[in-house]
Amino acid sequence: KHPISKQPFSKHQWSSMDIVYVRGLEVKTVIGVYEWEREIKQPVTVDLDMAYDIARAAATDEHQFVLDYKIVCVRVTEFIEQSDLKLLEAMAEAIAALVRTEFHVPWVRVRIGKPAAITGAKDVGVIIERGAPRPFGVNQLYGETK
Repeated sequence: KHPISKQPFSKHQWSSMDIVYVRGLEVKTVIGVYEWEREIKQPVTVDLDMAYDIARAAATDEHQFVLDYKIVCVRVTEFIEQSDLKLLEAMAEAIAALVRTEFHVPWVRVRIGKPAAITGAKDVGVIIERGAPRPFGVNQLYGETK
């Protein structure tokens, strides 16, 4: 049964996925492979799309049932600021793992850019998606372990 509804539902009734998102989170950090890059802080920008079942929050209008994007942003910012990774690819993977693990998000899309990397380019970076693109809790509702 769905946590809000008393009516049973099947896997096939999920026709959409709720997404909580963050756009343009800018953090300064040491990142890069060149020696000079290891001596300065450069801006990186992060966009996150996070699958999360917002039904209970929407039905109750209670903050306790949301994926708190402020807390996600604070945690991701702390991680990036303390990171000593060289590659955006590694940072994107680490952010995806952090969000999925610490915030119990079953699917995340991470876009990370390095706007100061290439003269003449507004931004360069990577986009990754990790996890199952289904709403939070569906795995547990159906007794699946993965």
